[in-house]
Parts: sequence; C-alpha cells; structure tokens
Amino acid sequence: MTDTQQVNVLTTDLSMHLEQRPVPEPGPNEVQIAVKSVGICGSDIHYYEHGRIGSFIVEQPLVLGHEASGVITKVGSNVTKLTPGMRVAMEPGVPCKTCTQCRAGNYNLCPGVIFFATPPVDGTFAQFITLDQDFAHPIPDHVSFDAAALMEPLSVGIWANRKANTKPGSRVLITGAGPIGILNAMVAKASGAAHITITDTNDDRLAKAKELGFTTINPTMDAIDDEDAPFDILIECSGAPAAISQGIRALGPAGTAILVGMAPTSTIEVPIDAIQSKEIWLTGTFRYANTYPTAVELVASGAIDLDQLVSKVFTLEEAEQALTYSTTDPAAMKVVVRVSE
Repeated sequence: MTDTQQVNVLTTDLSMHLEQRPVPEPGPNEVQIAVKSVGICGSDIHYYEHGRIGSFIVEQPLVLGHEASGVITKVGSNVTKLTPGMRVAMEPGVPCKTCTQCRAGNYNLCPGVIFFATPPVDGTFAQFITLDQDFAHPIPDHVSFDAAALMEPLSVGIWANRKANTKPGSRVLITGAGPIGILNAMVAKASGAAHITITDTNDDRLAKAKELGFTTINPTMDAIDDEDAPFDILIECSGAPAAISQGIRALGPAGTAILVGMAPTSTIEVPIDAIQSKEIWLTGTFRYANTYPTAVELVASGAIDLDQLVSKVFTLEEAEQALTYSTTDPAAMKVVVRVSE
C-alpha cells in the first residue's frame, strides 16, 4: 500500500477537488479502513451549497461524507476483536466515553463527540480513514457495502422508533417521504406497526413510498387526520412547520410526537391546545445511540432492504456530481459514492 491517497475535498469557496494526502495510521485503539461506499446525506449537500449548518461553518478545507462502509486494512496495538479483512459499517460519531451523558448511555448527547464531516472533522470522501474500534461494526458477507453505508441513516429511524415505542399494532404517521421518512417507515414496519401512512408534497417521493407498500397522502390534496382511527405516533421527518402542526393534530389521546426533521428556524409554533388536551408526548431526536447492532441485524436478516433505496452511484472523482444529483432527479432516494469496488 502506498503512503498517499486520494481525497475529495470541499474548499472554503465551496468547490470540490481531488488532492493527495497521507494515508492515516491507526492509533492504539483504532482501525484503519479502506473506504468502499459513502451515502450522500442532506447535511453534505447543505455544507456544499451553503458552507455551514447552524454554528458549524466550513472555515478550512473539509472532507465530506459520514454514511460509510469499508474493509479493515490495519489495526492498532490495543485492538483485539477486529482484524484486517473484516467488512464493517462505520458509526461516524465517536464520543468521549467519560462524560455524564456517555456514562448514562446517551453518547449521542456527548458534548465532546467527534463526528465525521462536521467542521473541522474530516469525513469519508477518502480512500482510507481511521476509526475508534468500538464504532467499526462487522457486517456479514451477504450485506452489500452500499447497504452497510446506509445503516447510518437507518440508525436515525431506529432511534426515532425507539423514542416512539413503536410496537405491534401501532398506527404511525410519518411526515416527509425523503430517505429518512422512508427509513423510519421501514423500521416501523419491522417493529410490527399495523398501519403506516407517509405524507409529502413531492408526488415523485410519494410514488416511491407507495411502491414500497406504504399508504401515502399529499396533504395539499387530502386531510391527514382520521377521527375514527387517530394515529398513535407521529414521526416528523420534513422539518416543515405545517407538517409538524398537522401531524400533532392527527394524533389521538396520549399519542407520541417525535421530531426528526430539522426545522428552517430555531423557533416554530406548535398546537399547544392539542398537546395539552390530548396529553401528547413531544420530543426531539439528535442522531442516535446504540443502534448499529440492531441496524446490522435488520439488514442481515432481510427484514429491511437498503439496496432498493440506492438511486444513483458515482465514483470518488465524481463526488461533486453526487452532491448535485438530487436537483436533477426529484424521485431520488439515496445517492452513493463508491470510493472503490
């Protein structure tokens, strides 16, 4: 193996270019991974288009990509359970492991978390990366690298459904038929939900949701509330204030509302009358914790098929095209950069 690698970098002028960088060496508790597949996330696109997300600003060249899979090529001196040649899904956020939240099991809320492709931390649009051994999750041979990469957004769905306590018989409303909405619907189905409805104003995405077997509604055309059989759970994946309000009002008494999508502003109005009169539980989500083992099991068992969500594939050299593809294909679900075959 050579000492240098190709990396596709977002510059401060928000353009992408290839450059040569040293291949990183693993620390004592790390593994070195040859990157195979990287899924394109909305956050990658947002950094590419705007150079920031909230307080995270691209102030120096940044390697994007955090939905990733690969093959272990080298291990650190303290690594005992992982070996070179293992195929892995990469969990992209490494917490401090010692703070109050980490010790309580809520490591997604660790204030010191190091997360791929969040400034100034580089991501996975690279031929090689290093990762803490605890966050490299082995996958069986029959699971594709594309599917392994998409276990990251699948984890968002697992976390939201855990928060919602989705169970056999649940009636679930999901607002937003993008990749996260579809993945939440897949997890809800795997959890035994009796009825799942997905709403969106994008008819192309609704068509994909319907193709996957879910009930669909365009709220600009039809009402989403059902007084005869109200929903038990709302998983809001659009971030649209109107969808949040409509979704909460569609819940029955003692319903649960989980906010996953990022709202366009830091403050929005919610229907307090419905929340109070129905005693609705309302909470948000931030990433996920302890979800990857479940994600691997769901995909390996065939309960969830992630490969069917891949709409288009690009090479590492074509990463910029991958970031802009969704603007040309309104029906696109997941775009994947295959760093190597």
